Amino acid sequence: MTSFRMGWSLRALIAIALPALAMVGGPAQAAKMETLEIATQTGVHVFSVEIATTEKERETGLMYRKELADGQGMLFDFRPEQQVSMWMKNTYISLDMIFIRADGRILRIAENTEPMSTRIIASGGPVAGVLEVAAGTAKKLGIAPGDRVGHPLFKGR
Repeated sequence: MTSFRMGWSLRALIAIALPALAMVGGPAQAAKMETLEIATQTGVHVFSVEIATTEKERETGLMYRKELADGQGMLFDFRPEQQVSMWMKNTYISLDMIFIRADGRILRIAENTEPMSTRIIASGGPVAGVLEVAAGTAKKLGIAPGDRVGHPLFKGR
């Protein structure tokens, strides 16, 4: 009976401590996950995205992440629509940056961005949001300027 209690206590301690340890040393994540759809000529593609709405979340973005799974990404909320500049400082993985107008239309795509670069990547016009996904996603799925993004952040949903 004693060993069962010790085992249970140890399991309880691990269950409580591991999430706390992960938060201390790991990269920050945006507060919530949502679904986003992109309608292309090849069909509708669904993503699970973290939403970066606060200044701190937008500044941190996907920095320090070692991987980004297919079908996942981060959506940066820059409302109201404005010129946006991004960079890859402290970002270890190459990304596709999809710049999206307030009406949900894709304005521009910066494909296969260079990890760790401080080179400025400009939106090329006013946008309400930027979607970052794993490099090569836009080409693989046929995502192109003019395609429509479905998400509550955009009016054209």
